[in-house]
Amino acid sequence: MEESSSSSELKRPQFGTRNLSDPQNVFQHNACLSSWFSCLHIRYDPTRFRKKPALKETCDGRTLKNQEDVWHHNAWDNVLWDEKQVEAAEAKLKLNSSSFMDEEVALKYEKEASQFWDTFYSTHENKFFKDRHWLFTELPELCSEHLESSSATDATKASAPCQLAGFRILEVGCGTGSTVFPLLEANTLKKSFVFCCDFAPKAVELVKSNPEYDPARCHGFVCDISEDNVKFPFPENSLDVILVIFVLSAISPEKFSSTIVQLSRQLKPGGRIFFRDYGRYDMAELRFKPGKCISEHFFVRGDGTRVYFFSQDELRKLFEGAGLVEEQNVIDRRLLVNRGKQLTMYRVWIQCKYRKPT
Repeated sequence: MEESSSSSELKRPQFGTRNLSDPQNVFQHNACLSSWFSCLHIRYDPTRFRKKPALKETCDGRTLKNQEDVWHHNAWDNVLWDEKQVEAAEAKLKLNSSSFMDEEVALKYEKEASQFWDTFYSTHENKFFKDRHWLFTELPELCSEHLESSSATDATKASAPCQLAGFRILEVGCGTGSTVFPLLEANTLKKSFVFCCDFAPKAVELVKSNPEYDPARCHGFVCDISEDNVKFPFPENSLDVILVIFVLSAISPEKFSSTIVQLSRQLKPGGRIFFRDYGRYDMAELRFKPGKCISEHFFVRGDGTRVYFFSQDELRKLFEGAGLVEEQNVIDRRLLVNRGKQLTMYRVWIQCKYRKPT
């Protein structure tokens, strides 16, 4: 037994002698020196040593000019679709929209829409959506001190903090505050007031319970903007900016027009609506299974929430039909890349900016 023990000790390397000189030998021992842990980690990252060209930022963003370079980055901007891609997308859409959902079932999702979103926020709370700091790049008006309204009420006459604000913003469908709190954090918005609403009570509750929520600079309230004659906590013609970001797509298409008209009445002359939402042939639209289609381009997700996919032309008709002037209406086709799994995902969003005439 002593010889066996002694022999075992001779075979066991001493501390500091079990070095990993070749990563290919990593599975020959159960442990190696901690100084080599970073080397071990690279075996799980197949892209670590892949050639990554220097990023050349242009006014068009990160553009994919050569299809062979697709794996060089995680995302590409302004990706052009060829005829084959469009035909393939149309074929998938034709399949998953081959039959519409029963009217009674569709009506259930309409009547209980706020409940489904309330359950969504109760489940995910504020862990699902990332803060939208990109908003200041896309909408520089939000971070400009030169655009304060000249109609701010004098401090001696003001009865509420919002009346002192020189710049008033409304975000509809605020969720848990992924837009609200970046707005409040911006130093340039100290003289602004942010109204935010959602038709899911849980979402508004989460916004108000956030430590960064400041009643002196923000007011959250429950509201369904698709209803007629909504009573807002501010007068008509008083807002500088209304943010409609991934919100309209959750509303029934037959209510689009009345919703935009109602929101446009809240803008002061020269005020703007900023819109961003899902576009036709987005990856999410093409992934739906048959039986999930409520109507053309309108689907219900597995959690009961609904989503619509827009085209540029119909958005132009909606906003211009409400008397607004187009400043921007663009498609953002983006290619997302999972380099580890060698997967490509095509996202399509539409971004618009419309102004109320002076």
